[in-house]
Amino acid sequence: MDKAVKHVRTLFLSDIHLGTRGCQAQLLLNFLAEYDADTIFLVGDIFDGWRLRRGWHWPQLHNDVVQMLLNKAHNGASITLIPGNHDEVMRNYLGTHFGGVEVARDAVYVTAAGKRLLVTHGDQFDVVVMNAKWLAHVGDRAYNTILWLNTWLNRAKRLWGGQYWSLSNWAKRQVKQAVNFIGEYENVLIAEAKRGGYDGIVCGHIHQAALKQMGDVLYVNTGDWVESCTAVIEDTDGTLHLIDWAQISRRRKMRALVAAQKQSKTAKRKLEPFV
Repeated sequence: MDKAVKHVRTLFLSDIHLGTRGCQAQLLLNFLAEYDADTIFLVGDIFDGWRLRRGWHWPQLHNDVVQMLLNKAHNGASITLIPGNHDEVMRNYLGTHFGGVEVARDAVYVTAAGKRLLVTHGDQFDVVVMNAKWLAHVGDRAYNTILWLNTWLNRAKRLWGGQYWSLSNWAKRQVKQAVNFIGEYENVLIAEAKRGGYDGIVCGHIHQAALKQMGDVLYVNTGDWVESCTAVIEDTDGTLHLIDWAQISRRRKMRALVAAQKQSKTAKRKLEPFV
């Protein structure tokens, strides 16, 4: 049976990386089929121009994601695309509309609770991206290699019923420099929000989902749809929630498996008297 569609006030998505093999397009399609919103912010790196320049990869599922977003725009959702560093080519089209999707450098959004939020991808606060782009490209290639290894590792784990595990997320937690970078990134964005007099800031870029109050400023990172498969939604009362769709999907699969096993055992018991 189809899941009931949940209607929310606003939906924030980032770092989908369409055009890469790591993009979890099917999970995103499942999520978009279950959530409708009045307003949708695509907070950068929606497609990966860096990767597409090195080799074309665009399966039908990636087309389906684009089509579903355009359908939501056609049905009345206000959609804003805020380009990131991987889809920076879209910064040449600021102020332009594509199929009902507006392209903007950043945005100021006011929640139903009256909170003013700055919405920005966040790459402009990454010193590596801004000052040593060649190094960012090297890092991107290394990251893609980790994702490739992660894909094969999880295929092997599924053979014995293991759950999905993110190699790159584990590496981020283990490497002190990465942890320090994430912390500094958050602090810089919080400072930017304070400087502009905002109540909070919504960003992406570092593939590290978060929703937390840091002093007087709310820090929101939407995460990504390569590893964590996360999004942020705003309810009609202005409350923000971080949705871990990968975790929700795993729980649903586990419940379905347990239900199927129970059904099989029940059917077997009913047949036993006739055997």
